[in-house]
Amino acid sequence: MIQERIKGTGVALVTPFTKDLAVDYNGLKKLLDFVLDGGVDYLVINGTTAESVTTTAEEKKQILQTIKQHVNGRVPLVYGLGGNNTQELLNSFATTDLNGIDAILSVSPYYNKPSQQGIYQHYVAIADASPVPVILYNVPGRTGSNVTGETTIKLAAHPNIVAIKEASGNLEQCMYIAKHKPADFMLISGDDLLTIPMISVGAVGVISVLANAFPEKFSNMIRHSLNGEAAQASKLLYDFVDINPLMYEEGNPVGVKVLLERFGVCEAAVRLPLVEASAGLRDRLYKLI
Repeated sequence: MIQERIKGTGVALVTPFTKDLAVDYNGLKKLLDFVLDGGVDYLVINGTTAESVTTTAEEKKQILQTIKQHVNGRVPLVYGLGGNNTQELLNSFATTDLNGIDAILSVSPYYNKPSQQGIYQHYVAIADASPVPVILYNVPGRTGSNVTGETTIKLAAHPNIVAIKEASGNLEQCMYIAKHKPADFMLISGDDLLTIPMISVGAVGVISVLANAFPEKFSNMIRHSLNGEAAQASKLLYDFVDINPLMYEEGNPVGVKVLLERFGVCEAAVRLPLVEASAGLRDRLYKLI
């Protein structure tokens, strides 16, 4: 069952680029080995952290194929497939190879800011068409609108909608979802630092940015929390408190790519409109690690 596979620490993979901003497929394989050796539970491909808005359709296909071949079934795979043009998304099912993909992660429509009824109808259309289970993704800071707890619970009744990645930062909303959701619907944290509080009210894990750079430590933290070992989990969490805000200070994945470069995994290069970390941000990150 999908509910048994998509638990614990999912890593929102970055897309490594060379210095001339081509996709670095060797760097991608190094990243995969780095996070898998660190013990993450599943991988999320083509999400926000992957700079998916600035990779081409052909690059997306090759990135997906590279990951499938290199991972070779070792962990579950979730593929980011979302947008604000519902019909275009429906059309994309015919051109995206979802063989070997356990679920799609679909962000709530951004920019056009639909009503709750519009969000509901958008997701129902996707879930009806998707050949794999659907994970909702609520991130108001990026989309400009919130998927309310009530809308989430309404969508949770759809047989092909299995989870939500909740990145609203609203713990009261998360508790509402945890209280009212069906037993087999999964609440997943979309905010690294809020994961332990969310697990305490019913979340099953996280889709994480920090796990790119700290896969072993972050995965251990989540396992402690899921096992009810609050003191051990909190001790690890506090090590991340100072570094987490720096991941987003100059845009995601600017900060985490600095860490990955420092650890010898891949370059810190990002594509415009993002730019590489400033000297000041680099200095602060280096001091923290």
